[in-house]
Amino acid sequence: MGRKALIAANWKMYKTPAEAQVFVDTFLPLVAGHTRDQIALFPSPVLLPTVVSACNGSIVAVGAQNIHFAEEGAYTGETSVGQLQAVGGTHTLIGHSERRQYFAETDEIVNKKLHTALKHSIVPIVCVGEVLEEREGGKTASVLKTQINGAFAGIAPEASAPIVIAYEPVWAIGTGRTATPEIAADAHGIIRAEVETLLGADVAAALRILYGGSVKPDNIANLMAQEGIDGALVGGASLKPDSFAAIVKY
Repeated sequence: MGRKALIAANWKMYKTPAEAQVFVDTFLPLVAGHTRDQIALFPSPVLLPTVVSACNGSIVAVGAQNIHFAEEGAYTGETSVGQLQAVGGTHTLIGHSERRQYFAETDEIVNKKLHTALKHSIVPIVCVGEVLEEREGGKTASVLKTQINGAFAGIAPEASAPIVIAYEPVWAIGTGRTATPEIAADAHGIIRAEVETLLGADVAAALRILYGGSVKPDNIANLMAQEGIDGALVGGASLKPDSFAAIVKY
């Protein structure tokens, strides 16, 4: 059986609870009966109860944009896996490029968060990707390999099945620049090969790798036509229900 695609919406720091409710109420009828792909929404923490409740009974999963690696503690402003699960969240992003860039998240922190998510049966989407200077300097492969090795440190093959990876070339996030399908597929191949080296061929073959970076209704089909691309992590184009539904139903 082939890998089931996952189309995920990262709302970043947008929407009020009322706006989130309107989005879900409009979006769900647009994707009713859609079974080809899995769908997940990643709202900001204060929206999680609203979005989980609105999506209850639907095909749409809901997750957090970030978790802390500690199960609880004096970490002001953070969200624990227990809190996420208590409101019905099932997924989490880990190591998004904006977390790495603005909040100094390291590969070590990403690794600790991944261990915590797996321990508590939260589906983790681990984000990796290079900045423009690294791509132009021919360092894409080495950057991706370093990030994968750092994220997967101490992860046993038998525990790795829930993991999803999102390749997000930082130079293509919110810039309007999109990696060509061929560039994206090449990076996905590098990631999958490194996972095979670390965890074996079976794990690598089953692993879903999403593409994230200015995904829009008019480029999703070409991206998804690439054999190694198993879905998308969508930013700005996921903020409107009709736009995100068009991506889901490409």
